[in-house]
Amino acid sequence: QVQLVESGGGLVQPGGSLRLSCAASRSIFRFNTMAWYRQAPGKERELVAAITAGGITNYADSVQGRFTISRDNAKNTVYLQMNSLKPEDTVVYYCNTKPYFDNYWGQGTQVTVSS
Repeated sequence: QVQLVESGGGLVQPGGSLRLSCAASRSIFRFNTMAWYRQAPGKERELVAAITAGGITNYADSVQGRFTISRDNAKNTVYLQMNSLKPEDTVVYYCNTKPYFDNYWGQGTQVTVSS
């Protein structure tokens, strides 16, 4: 059963921007903190950004000042606006709750930052 669907990734030049979207089921989204994670092959999962149901946000140091997480509670959707992208941001991005549930992982969306 698909409960989280990520989209919006793609190829962008260094310094460029992308906006990722995560469409969630109501049961997941309604009362949960939502988050974006990223994970490179063979490496540990990294929490990128999180937003509570009340709109309180936090960010990984590596993206602070460049990324902005937001949520639209009416649409059950969480966004990640990514600006000033760097090659090291190249990875698959996933959304989930915080803390995460393994059964919620979607396919992710690939972000590639390259000139």
